[in-house]
Amino acid sequence: MSLMRRTIACACCALAGTLMVRAAADKVDKSHLLSGQAAFVDYRTMKAGTFRKITVADLPQPYATESARNSARIVPRPQDAWPQAPAGFKVDLYADHLEGPRAIRAAPNGDMFVAETRAGNVKVFRGRGADGKPEQVSVFASGLRQPYGIAFFPPGDNPQWVYIGNTNAIVRMPYHSGDLKASAAPTTIVPELPTGGHSTRDLVFSRDGKRMWVAVGSLTNVDDPDQNKNEFHRANILEYTPDGQFVKIYASGIRNPAGVGVNPTTGELWCSTNERDALGDNLVPDYVTHVQEGGFYGWPWYYMGDHQDPRHAGKHPELKGNILVPDVLVSPHNASLGLTFYTARQFPEEYRGDLFAAEHGSWNRAYRTGYEVVRVPLQNGRATGEFEDFLTGFVAADGQVWGRPVGVAVATDGSLLVTDDGSSSIWRVSYVGK
Repeated sequence: MSLMRRTIACACCALAGTLMVRAAADKVDKSHLLSGQAAFVDYRTMKAGTFRKITVADLPQPYATESARNSARIVPRPQDAWPQAPAGFKVDLYADHLEGPRAIRAAPNGDMFVAETRAGNVKVFRGRGADGKPEQVSVFASGLRQPYGIAFFPPGDNPQWVYIGNTNAIVRMPYHSGDLKASAAPTTIVPELPTGGHSTRDLVFSRDGKRMWVAVGSLTNVDDPDQNKNEFHRANILEYTPDGQFVKIYASGIRNPAGVGVNPTTGELWCSTNERDALGDNLVPDYVTHVQEGGFYGWPWYYMGDHQDPRHAGKHPELKGNILVPDVLVSPHNASLGLTFYTARQFPEEYRGDLFAAEHGSWNRAYRTGYEVVRVPLQNGRATGEFEDFLTGFVAADGQVWGRPVGVAVATDGSLLVTDDGSSSIWRVSYVGK
């Protein structure tokens, strides 16, 4: 797609988004909406049920604050600590003692597939017993290389394959509904994905099953691909056929699209992105957005439209005016990871069609941000920029971190399941009424 066509398409999307503002606003509690500088999140102000809206106009100048190193050292969950959800919701511990649970996907039959990235496993969790725990747990596949993304193919109720995003390749195994163990060894579909740096490889199929999108994060923070050839085919979402034939770079300039999904309302690809570090506490916002085919999102030369990264001052002036601004800006350094769309009916009706994204948590901010699950209200599949602190409480009052959300998925009973590789758990969020 040419730069001119990208610009026209972007303008059309912006107009459609404007027309949705009134309807989408109905999902946002304006009495609990923070904007401007107050919208930036840190653990001291985070509270489930708070809505926020960060805009490009709210961004500070680069280096307005020093770049902090404030990595989380995970501590055991304190006895009085528990994830917090908005009024009317209940949080239960579904499973624990896992080995680095990360991405989670629901199979069409309701089984939950979870990538234990550190252990090299994909596990299956089935059902929920009277004690609230899974009725069955099985290792579907082992010996994988940092598995992350999981997708079932073809789309629909009767998939024949499960695809897994290893850090270095996309593999697949035969699958029939109800399988608890793979019946054959993995077959490599996409070999030789670039390794190192950002290691997650999420993947998803288009609704018609003709496209397979693979997310590959950058090797570095802001290395210039013009000089660092190891950034080739990185900071991109790549398109393949289901049998692994490369088609094209679907979208570019996306530093680390660590979570991808297809909007069931519009059929559009969406992603959750880790933006760059080392420009200060409140730069650059991570984001959740629909992904425009052929779109360029700025990395590494620009961010959030025509804001040039000072570390690349003067480079690629021809790109100005053609850099897309994402739909929803979340707090910088949140480490936005897995996402899902809520299609069930157990939550109140206003949640139907909304997006949930896991925020793994910061290391490059003086006061911690992230360590939560956010809700993005959508109306007819469109966002207007607001997000809600939905599941919080993973950071203690003294700043110690005990939990780090990674993946989100909707269970067959309509509850929301959240993987947490800090406490090695899966949490279940259900609606029980006010």
